[in-house]
Amino acid sequence: MHYLFTYGTLQNISIQKQVFGRTLAGIHDVLNGYQISSEKIMGRYLVIEKTNKKESKTEGIVYELHKSELIKVDLYEGKAYKRIKVGLKSGKSAWVYVKA
Repeated sequence: MHYLFTYGTLQNISIQKQVFGRTLAGIHDVLNGYQISSEKIMGRYLVIEKTNKKESKTEGIVYELHKSELIKVDLYEGKAYKRIKVGLKSGKSAWVYVKA
């Protein structure tokens, strides 16, 4: 299993049904050292950026996914995003999508 940290559209139930064919049960967590960027992908979608500031944080939801589901998220996010591994406040290691 893989953890995915989300901060935007993947928290939306209708998007989850579209991407995974099911709704996901997640847990609140925090990604330190990143913040929501003022720049948006295609002028409307949230993206986070690394800040190197201790006080910066992004709150989100962590979902547990199968490898095959991560590939579905890669397709959903498209070429504008890339998936990277990060450490969360909870101690979990998770994937998150940032600007490509």
